[in-house]
Amino acid sequence: MRLLLVEDDKTIASFVKKGLEQAGFAVDHAVDGEDGLHLALNESYDAAVVDVMLPKRDGLKLIEELRAKAFRTPVIVLSAKGSVDDRVRGLQAGSDDYLTKPFAFAELLARVQALIRRSSGGSEATSLTYGDLSINLLTREVTRAGRKVELQPREFALLEYLLRNSEKIISKTMILEHVWNYDFDPQTNVVDVLVCRVRNKIDKDFEPKLIHTLRGVGYVLRSA
Repeated sequence: MRLLLVEDDKTIASFVKKGLEQAGFAVDHAVDGEDGLHLALNESYDAAVVDVMLPKRDGLKLIEELRAKAFRTPVIVLSAKGSVDDRVRGLQAGSDDYLTKPFAFAELLARVQALIRRSSGGSEATSLTYGDLSINLLTREVTRAGRKVELQPREFALLEYLLRNSEKIISKTMILEHVWNYDFDPQTNVVDVLVCRVRNKIDKDFEPKLIHTLRGVGYVLRSA
């Protein structure tokens, strides 16, 4: 999953970015409203976290402009202002949620995950399933045929991305953007290595095989 963070406070930005990356997200960080607007309109994100008090363009103006341009990505506002009126203004500007500073990272993460579930049409879903493969998005537990499979955060992020796009062809570029968040380098083999690790854990001892390589194209999660 790929997320946009628009926050000018270096300490908060570093804290949030590190936590989200450890949770398996690829994170783009913008330090002001103009950079945030540019990234939001030119890149693809699964969610955005936006501070209110930003240089160049404040967070609420940023969200209003994005919504006016049909930006559908769910947005959670971070703000030091926690009155009812402030929260109402945040929601009226087009945000989907509002979190007051200081906040616990665990709560921010849970809210981001909830927004992504709702935006993907699964407001009540807390898991993704394909055949006998299942991942719990809250506990991050993975099972295949009822057997628990241990995955590292980056491996979980890849498997979640494949499950959300099951039976669709996913290119190496798409995986790099959503799992690592950097431009495709045709010389790198990090995607192949990661796919191999995940395949060894969820396919090696099971049938049918689910992760398939389409040479020169990418990968697909399907049962045949």
